[in-house]
Amino acid sequence: MTNDPRPLLRRAGWISLDGPWDFALDREGRWATPAQVDWSGTITVPFSPETRASGIAEAGFFLACWYRRAVRLEPTARGERWLLHFSAVDYAAKVWLNGQLALRHEGGYTPFFVDVTEFVDEGGGLRIEVRAEDDPHDLEKPRGKQDWQEQPHSIWYPRTSGIWQTVWIEKVPATWIARLRWTPNLERWEVGLELWLAGERRNGLSLRTELRSGGKLLADDTYAVLGQEVSRRIALTDPGIDDSRNELLWNPHSPTLIGARLRLVDERGETVDTVVSYTALRSIGVQGSTVVVNGRPYPLRMVLDQGYWPESGMTPPDDAALRRDIELAKSMGFNGVRKHQKIETPRYLYWADRLGLFVWEEMPSTYRFTTNAIRRLTREWIDVLHRDASHPCVIAWVPFNESWGVPNLPEVPAQRHFVQALYHLTHTIDPTRLVVGNDGWESVATDIIGIHDYDDDVERLAQRYSTIAAIPQLFQRERPGGRVLNLGDAASPTQQPIMLTEFGGIAYGEGESGGWGYSVAGNAREFAERYTALLGAVRRLPMFAGFCYTQFADTYQERNGLLFDDRRPKIPLEEVAVAVRGPRTTRVIQEDHPRQGLAIEFETDLETDPSR
Repeated sequence: MTNDPRPLLRRAGWISLDGPWDFALDREGRWATPAQVDWSGTITVPFSPETRASGIAEAGFFLACWYRRAVRLEPTARGERWLLHFSAVDYAAKVWLNGQLALRHEGGYTPFFVDVTEFVDEGGGLRIEVRAEDDPHDLEKPRGKQDWQEQPHSIWYPRTSGIWQTVWIEKVPATWIARLRWTPNLERWEVGLELWLAGERRNGLSLRTELRSGGKLLADDTYAVLGQEVSRRIALTDPGIDDSRNELLWNPHSPTLIGARLRLVDERGETVDTVVSYTALRSIGVQGSTVVVNGRPYPLRMVLDQGYWPESGMTPPDDAALRRDIELAKSMGFNGVRKHQKIETPRYLYWADRLGLFVWEEMPSTYRFTTNAIRRLTREWIDVLHRDASHPCVIAWVPFNESWGVPNLPEVPAQRHFVQALYHLTHTIDPTRLVVGNDGWESVATDIIGIHDYDDDVERLAQRYSTIAAIPQLFQRERPGGRVLNLGDAASPTQQPIMLTEFGGIAYGEGESGGWGYSVAGNAREFAERYTALLGAVRRLPMFAGFCYTQFADTYQERNGLLFDDRRPKIPLEEVAVAVRGPRTTRVIQEDHPRQGLAIEFETDLETDPSR
């Protein structure tokens, strides 16, 4: 990929290291240093060795794999540094630079970097060697849908080992802007900025911040930098109650972004570092049983998205594929996706920010409840929150799904405490978004009660969730998935939004044999009829604040997507969209055009576009 892998903190002059690397499989994990490795092959980074796109296509078990690449870097000046970034390596990585062990990292979904400046030889040469350890049988690590059996079974998919996101290198000044966080506040009509510096500590620095939207300057402020961080609230001009106020608010129907240019300046007025970023004005919350966006009720019409491609696994084939997925979801009438058991690349979140699509971000599960699993999941979840908290598209965090990793919630207090702890920890780190503590059933601590129900009888499903008055009986007697929906120490379900966050799963495979879904349609017409009837019923249920249909695209043996795995629609996209949003409403807004004498009409979907 050639697009900036860190879209919220862009700096000129970065270099992609994607492409061919020397490679070796270490099936038994016997090699401890690069000198022991038999470099027998080549791999295409950033595709994992399990995928065809990598050129390896290794489907069997192995404990480790090795990477090697040599680069030549230009000399640095005035204290400049070279930083080597790994966007994601699954699961534990060791990095050697010109033969010296420089870094260890654990966590398969989060980025890390190392300052390589002191390791470069006199000629500018740098040899990078990486050992990625990923025990296929380890159920104590966050692994999501990666199968622990050799061949994918049931709802689990091929494993992803080693480097699976972009590797890149950048030159930074002696003191540089290392991290930032944006926090919008609609009540005060302002944007919070937290910024952290790294490198050489300097006095007399200031930060100049420019915010623009649609070519209009919104703010041009300068702050003194005291220490290694800046924390400021940037006030914007409040347009009051005029309708123009809505033009600056972000939502899927109007994804207005605010561009930011941040310049670190010394006491002489000379620029030390410059980065480009963006933010948005957007709020998400609940009012009683309703989800509200920017203070107004907003029905969530979402689709579950696994984020896999047939040739490249969890890694998109290119940046255009990420944009295309966003466009397809919107074309099908959805205003959001639940990224299921995967922390998606920041490039996906960038396109969701830019094109307008809500994202529920869900932590990949462990499958054992142990002290080690608790440590690993918590540490990596915190890293995820820090990485993605500035993306306006992210409206909900989901630390657990269907009690995976905490399989005995009703009986074991320690497991309930873990869910409660991560719910409150998430709100502590990010108090501005919703947290769905354990999606699907056995709610312990949550802002939205999510229900997973794959009943393929439309009438029975509609009857089960027919009225708000039925909620107490529903939570006392119904057991979708064989699990109780709400545990006794959770908040009353009558006082919270309820969503059907997994349902459908109708399989149709266009003449293909094998594969499965939660129910099966024999042909495209039957698929369309069953899907339309199901969505029509669910969309009208007053109990639900929204829904999430399973699923976006076929994924390996699961044939229950609205799209085939290559993203071809199974039925016309507009037919999918009408079922999601209901028929569009045509309204005359002006009988006679003052200049042309024509009636002007527009199409709008009042149900899913509250901004109208």
